[in-house]
Amino acid sequence: MSIYLRLYRIVLKYGRRVALAWLCVFGAAGFQLVSPQLVSWAIDQGITQAQAQHYLLIVAAAAIFGAAAFRSIFQYGRQYLGQVLGQNVAYDLRNAIYNRLQHLSFAYHDQHQTGQLMSRATQDVEAVQQFVQMGVLQAVYFVVFIGGALILMFISNWRLALITVPFLLFIALSSWLFSGKLRAVWYRVQNGLARLTSVLQENLSGVRVVKSFGREELEIQKFNQEAEELFKDSYESTRLQSLSIPTMTGIWMLGLAVTIWYGGREIVAARLTAGELASFALYLTLLQQPLRMLGNVINVTARAYSAGQRIFEVLDAESAVKEIKNAPELRDVEGHVSFENVSFGYNRLSPVLGGVNIDAKPGQVVALLGPTGSGKTTIVNLLPRFYDVTQGRITIDGKDIREVTIASLRRCMTIVQQEVFLFTGTIRDNICYGIPDATQEQIERAAKTAHIHDFIINNMDQGYDTWVGERGSTLSGGQKQRVAMARTLLLNPPILILDDSTSAVDTETEYLIQQALQEVMKGRTTFVIAQRLRTIKKADQILVLDRGKIVEHGCHEELLKTDGFYRRIYDLELRDQEEALNQSISGTVYGQQITEKGV
Repeated sequence: MSIYLRLYRIVLKYGRRVALAWLCVFGAAGFQLVSPQLVSWAIDQGITQAQAQHYLLIVAAAAIFGAAAFRSIFQYGRQYLGQVLGQNVAYDLRNAIYNRLQHLSFAYHDQHQTGQLMSRATQDVEAVQQFVQMGVLQAVYFVVFIGGALILMFISNWRLALITVPFLLFIALSSWLFSGKLRAVWYRVQNGLARLTSVLQENLSGVRVVKSFGREELEIQKFNQEAEELFKDSYESTRLQSLSIPTMTGIWMLGLAVTIWYGGREIVAARLTAGELASFALYLTLLQQPLRMLGNVINVTARAYSAGQRIFEVLDAESAVKEIKNAPELRDVEGHVSFENVSFGYNRLSPVLGGVNIDAKPGQVVALLGPTGSGKTTIVNLLPRFYDVTQGRITIDGKDIREVTIASLRRCMTIVQQEVFLFTGTIRDNICYGIPDATQEQIERAAKTAHIHDFIINNMDQGYDTWVGERGSTLSGGQKQRVAMARTLLLNPPILILDDSTSAVDTETEYLIQQALQEVMKGRTTFVIAQRLRTIKKADQILVLDRGKIVEHGCHEELLKTDGFYRRIYDLELRDQEEALNQSISGTVYGQQITEKGV
């Protein structure tokens, strides 16, 4: 019941609308209950009496019409307010889920598939919305009406009521049994939908990889497997629903037949009037709709349980990165970054970093070098608290980053990620993502520094208003990299993190970007992860990592003399780059000389 109670608490947040909705529920049920009594009175007083007064039929007809009109008004209010409450609850839950996902750390997203989370924010929320409309107000309406009808039936003739009640109990028992089975099936259906969404989302995101490797049949097989499991569970739920409603309808019809037979005997025994039997039969007829709808209410309620369970799993998730209460903001940052005996692991069994010590003074460029999996990206992910250290501490200007607000910490630094992500929108929207109110002059200055301005003006029909596709699919890798660079430069942060930021550009473009970045890096503490020699040679500090530890530390010339791990990397990977670099620089200088002479 805890899931349902939490859902009810969300509904009760809209107290006035709930109160008005319940008023409509009781009004609709009340006028529904009055109608059979009016029919009974009309038959007994206006038809079957020896001296029947026929004008009473006109009065009774007018009363029945009035009761029906008021019932319709209240019924409209009940259905309208049910829709409004359902939409409001869905709105709140979607926003709450999205807000929670935004504040959960990378560790949570690493363990959960995107499709699963999307399913909870869409299909599960829709299931709760239907529950509010049907499982809350509709269920209350049914309870009020069925309870009122039973009371009036016992008042009319308790003997006849005792004959009818067992049939209603059988229907209730059948509903309970089917509800238990449907709850388990619907939980499997919800999970199946989430898995199917995950497969679809992953396939559409990686469609180029699928086609380039010719693995369409494999992906179709994976999708069909999940679709088949979903089909089986959905078929089972349909079978149960198809069995439940006819079963309950058959029991109700048998009860009506017994009622008419026994009621006729009561009339003969003068313990029941014809009008009372008519009202009794009419109550049973009116009970037909809630009994038929009971299966749907049970279905929606069972589905809401599994949906609510999955939704609250997200809302109750605890972020591994937490902000202390009343944490101060990090202000006036100079950029002195220190890693003090830092260790980190995604779990206790798999340490990634161990005993890392870094002292980056303001304005210094720190290059991180090492083989894949050595911990370079992990180091720069710890700085903005995408993850929290498991041992040691990180300070900025002497302040532990865990003791300041996360928002102020991340405002003082920007990151050009290794995997560039652009949003669907214009180039201007992507560049000014961090500063939405940036002026055109500021945007162009950042684009010029990233050497993307000329391309935007000369090669794009609409300039900065050119629309880029999903994830920037209409741009090349180097163009996306430079747009991301411009987005970072616009923020003008005291700490800059470049995670392999020039890996997707050619040597000449990299040379131009590096020239521009020399000015941008002045006065900023910069962490660079790169495999390009040009970046490494100009760094104030080079940290060579291997298996999560700093094995060498120094500048380019110092590390070459040690004949250690760095020297081996240089001989295997960087020496060829140096030769190409020298040729590239010579060609660039020669080209500039020719241009100057021509001018």
